Amino acid sequence: MQCNVLSRVTLTFKPSCVQRLPALTSSAHRRSYSSGQEADVVVIGSGPGGYVAAIKAAQLGMKTVCIEKEPTLGGTCLNVGCIPSKALLNNSHYYHMAHSPDFAKRGIEVSGVKLNLDNLMESKKTAVKALTGGIVTLFKNNKVTLIKGHGKITGPNEVTALQEGGKTEKVKTKNIVIATGSEVTPFPGIEIDEQTIVSSTGALSLSKVPERLIVIGAGVIGLELGSVWGRLGSKVTAVEFLSSIGGAGIDGEVAKTFQRVLAKQGIQFKLGHKVLGAQKQGGVIKVDVESVKDPGKKEQLECEVLLVSVGRRPYTHNLGLEEMGIERDEKGRVPVNSRFQTVIPNIFAIGDCIHGPMLAHKAEDEGIICMEGIAGGPVHIDYNCVPSVIYTHPEVAWVGRSEEDLKKDGIAYKIGKFPFMANSRAKTNDDVDGFVKVLGDKVTDRLLGAHIIGPGAGELIAEACLAMEYGASCEDIARVCHAHPTCSEAFREANLAAYFGKSINFG
Repeated sequence: MQCNVLSRVTLTFKPSCVQRLPALTSSAHRRSYSSGQEADVVVIGSGPGGYVAAIKAAQLGMKTVCIEKEPTLGGTCLNVGCIPSKALLNNSHYYHMAHSPDFAKRGIEVSGVKLNLDNLMESKKTAVKALTGGIVTLFKNNKVTLIKGHGKITGPNEVTALQEGGKTEKVKTKNIVIATGSEVTPFPGIEIDEQTIVSSTGALSLSKVPERLIVIGAGVIGLELGSVWGRLGSKVTAVEFLSSIGGAGIDGEVAKTFQRVLAKQGIQFKLGHKVLGAQKQGGVIKVDVESVKDPGKKEQLECEVLLVSVGRRPYTHNLGLEEMGIERDEKGRVPVNSRFQTVIPNIFAIGDCIHGPMLAHKAEDEGIICMEGIAGGPVHIDYNCVPSVIYTHPEVAWVGRSEEDLKKDGIAYKIGKFPFMANSRAKTNDDVDGFVKVLGDKVTDRLLGAHIIGPGAGELIAEACLAMEYGASCEDIARVCHAHPTCSEAFREANLAAYFGKSINFG
């Protein structure tokens, strides 16, 4: 079995979990906080990065305060992002299967299938409430003090919570962590009312299924929410400026397959088109679009609901950054060094408001690592090993380099592919769209990237992340026994193809 010795030696010293981190205080953090006391760390924001950072800080012995401006904890992800969208994606998929000929083909005959949208939304709310409430419990169990209000840095060692009615609460602290996340990027000239012209927030709570839905942007959020309403009966059209779907980082071959599969499901695409504007006329929204390559080609599309999904931007305004001399970059992000420090060494920033992909799990890792660094531990994160997932059906997931990346950098590589059509579990489940594609270094055989479109891709990608963190070769993975029958065997077979030139069950 081939292994990368250098990588594994390096790994011994890399992860912070190898060492037991020192506590900053004894049991002082277990006392409840009052504004007359000094905190070790104040975290501004309770999203995935913020709440995880706060809990980790408390576990490391720091007296910790978290300031949150919204009524509930969890940030965008838990309230109007990852969690509610996944609830709708999961349940809309069940409805789609029961409503389509798919069930009958499997020997399950049902009739009179109806959508109860109110109950569907209630199921979403139940999941959100349970998880946001869970953070409150975690804060209590870990002795994290929560202060409600808009957190603003009013000194290098002070954060002020601006509360309703003009009230304020000041907190003196040794360290400050900015974890304020991101917000929806507006579309110039189109005003969002969250009723018929909606952002991702409004698209999670529509009161009825629109007959026609136009999505501006065929990135992750647009495709996921477009899939939800498409499954529930809406005629969905996605207008995308670029010539491919899926957003940044997706492998080109995967993107093409992904588009074909979604088109079969009924989603229509207008790629290479930009939206010029939108106007409401009665109960219809008219959307003007034109070809990117040929601006003379213009047309007008109509819909009942328009979803504006052109990305997110860092939430970094009114935080006191300018007063502290902390500049933002051209995208509104807070520049930090490898220890997540701003230009003021005891003020840190993590998550969506700094560089890198806007992903909840990326923010969580940064929150943990940042706090370990404050506590005196090593700081390391390999952004090349941070996975991305699109939770449609089939799912799409990737980690590491794409073919386009490797070609651009002139890196010699080899490809291993395996279709789910040849995977026994996928075949048995009649869920065979997609494939696993791995990219290995042509010289060293080290795994450089993995790209999956197919059943459970978001779960399967974890094996690729682990392999890449450990510097595994394609042969390493190919020689690891995988349970049969499972979809994970497709990942092994792709690595067999990369190392040996052929897989066992295909070709």
